[in-house]
Amino acid sequence: MQPIEVVLGRWSEGPGPLHRKLADALRRAIDQGRIPGGERLPSERELARRLAVSRSTVVAAYGHLRSEGLLESRQGSGTRVRASAAGPQPPVPDLQVSPVYRTLIDVRDDVISLAAAIFPAHPRVGEAAARVMAEDGDKLLAHGGYLPAGLPALREALAERHTRQGVPTSPEQIVVTTGAQQAVSLAAQLFVAPGDQVVVESPSFSGTLDIIRSRGARVVEVPVDDGGVDVRGVARIVTQEQPVLVYLMPSFHNPTGAMLAANRRRDLAELVAETRVPLVEDNALENAPLDDDWLPPIAAYAPPDAPVLSAGSFSKAAWGGLRVGWMRGPVELIQRIVELKAMNDLGSPLFDQALAARLVPHLDEMRADHRDMLNRNLELVSRLLTDLLPDWRWSRPKGGPSLWVELPEGSASAFTQVALRFGVEVIPGDQMSATSAGERKLRLPFSAEPPVLEETLVRLARAWEAYAPQRRRSPSPSRPVVV
Repeated sequence: MQPIEVVLGRWSEGPGPLHRKLADALRRAIDQGRIPGGERLPSERELARRLAVSRSTVVAAYGHLRSEGLLESRQGSGTRVRASAAGPQPPVPDLQVSPVYRTLIDVRDDVISLAAAIFPAHPRVGEAAARVMAEDGDKLLAHGGYLPAGLPALREALAERHTRQGVPTSPEQIVVTTGAQQAVSLAAQLFVAPGDQVVVESPSFSGTLDIIRSRGARVVEVPVDDGGVDVRGVARIVTQEQPVLVYLMPSFHNPTGAMLAANRRRDLAELVAETRVPLVEDNALENAPLDDDWLPPIAAYAPPDAPVLSAGSFSKAAWGGLRVGWMRGPVELIQRIVELKAMNDLGSPLFDQALAARLVPHLDEMRADHRDMLNRNLELVSRLLTDLLPDWRWSRPKGGPSLWVELPEGSASAFTQVALRFGVEVIPGDQMSATSAGERKLRLPFSAEPPVLEETLVRLARAWEAYAPQRRRSPSPSRPVVV
């Protein structure tokens, strides 16, 4: 079973006493079969700690459910769900779904969600959409509509861009996908089978961890520092453990914002060329810089036939609603991914691809605009954190739309439960690790509009006051470390 706080989701939202809302959430999970019959629940003290509520709240919730015959408690064996009380088992095993996806599925207007770093649409998107309808509409409507590999004009434009960036590429080496997320998912379908090992960074993007786990694979983590992933650690695992895939985010790693150093990119390319273990580099955030830093992708350092697959996306470069991404790699691997793409959805929408094709010449311009916006927002968030939450710690990232924040005490997972009661949803660090590492870390996106960011930090400060009222304060709190 997933962690109980994940199973319960946004259980504390809305009016009413906490013990009633907790009892209702547990009842729903039991009725839906998400907490199976016979499952032992956390102790009252443990659940109170994990949900950041008083023990009396859990005692009352468990008491309600015992009186309804859903729970039973025995000395020495704790509190369990009655076998006869649980709902029918789901027709498929319960998936461990990231809070990012839960948020996208269950949209709430009364909660500021930081589960996903969402960019506003760039003005170029509207301009390109108008031109597509005016100039390309009739031609696109005359087409049959199914192009699993992607619209030829977009594949050609992306191939030319990769070539200009130092990675000679033909259109046949590009497959267009529904966002970078699908590109990574298709690569996992191609390479990963149940029981396989996949190397990832720690921390990593929780959505990708879900994809890997859904394939029945085992995640092997390698730490990240200011220069990116520990390449020696990757090499050690690749040579000793024989994983089937390596998944990395070299450009503005999510969530730390690190930029993988050039020498590490070269070493990884040589490792892949030598061992033939496929590597997926997810560059979805490459167009979200904070400085002028840019490095060629790992594929630029590898021989043409090396199994390096490079994923990209328009979602962070142009607009989250433009669900167009791509994968670049050796022709034989891309052809296999095209086959999987055809089986998955027959091809991405043609109008969206035509719009994306018109945006390719403007990617550098949009990248510069995002740099300006992110720097403006980071300056605001840094000031608000310093003023409102001076004992939280963070480092300035190289790029990307988020801060990787460390709390001075307690558990980030428990704090996020309190933050939700103050109208903010934030992802704790343990959800971005297969081993639940990063207990005191949380990801704080700063891509929203400034008024939203201000309200978010005010609510988080109030939540922190409620979560840690007994912590000792020094007369002059230490300032956050910003480098």
